[in-house]
Amino acid sequence: MDFKKFSNLIMIEQTLFALPFAYLGVLFANGRDLSTWLLVTIALVAARTAGMSFNRAIDAEIDAKNPRTKDRLIPRGKAKKTEVWIIGIFSSIALVISSYLLNDLCFYLSFVAVFLLLTYSYFKRFSSSSHFYLGFVEAAAPIGGYLAVTGSFSLVPFILGAAILLWIAGLDIVYALQDVEFDRKERLHSLPSVYGEKNALAASSACYILSFAAMISAGIVTGKSISYWAALSCVALIFIYQQKTARSGEIGVALKKFFRANMYVSPFLLIGTTIDVLLI
Repeated sequence: MDFKKFSNLIMIEQTLFALPFAYLGVLFANGRDLSTWLLVTIALVAARTAGMSFNRAIDAEIDAKNPRTKDRLIPRGKAKKTEVWIIGIFSSIALVISSYLLNDLCFYLSFVAVFLLLTYSYFKRFSSSSHFYLGFVEAAAPIGGYLAVTGSFSLVPFILGAAILLWIAGLDIVYALQDVEFDRKERLHSLPSVYGEKNALAASSACYILSFAAMISAGIVTGKSISYWAALSCVALIFIYQQKTARSGEIGVALKKFFRANMYVSPFLLIGTTIDVLLI
């Protein structure tokens, strides 16, 4: 598989989007060792690659039926399911090895991470809580980044994890709005398809509010400075804009604006936290 197909398969831009999650954990733990940053980067990229590969292989038949996803590599015959599984397996091994090189706790938890990455795609087949399961998977990034530095549990990484879990869940609920009819037809479970668009948007708003509250809590517990709070103010504006946009106009157009704005959340958090930890 060439690089263009590979980047299309794993949606490399989403990997870049997720990297700041892990880096936030490292920064909140005051991690300064270059080798730790490098290994965390490898672990995160490996995890994302494994997760996307598993998802594409497991959902290949569903993707082929959905007009929105029928042009993905496997449904188009541009990639074989077997080779995608192999990429996922080798990426999982890379995750475990990089975790082993960090510390014992990360090594043990890496097997839990692989399990989560493998099972996420099956969840929507029987539960509308799949949005929160995805958030739980993504929450492993800041928790893992923090544990990579400290090698032990504390309250802070779980507050960060809650912030990411709730944000991603709220995001995914809105994302599912575009597949409501398809999900109902194929008996796939999502909050919009099971409980309706209005209730789903209310749940998304609640997730965003709770996520922001967790971000505030993380800043208070760790005594963050003005740079972090300035970044959080920007995040608040983006969250408000996103929720307002999700309720306006045709869903396809609204979602493009929604996700374009979402691209700025993690960079703002990363920059604000970096200035606080490394400069202030």
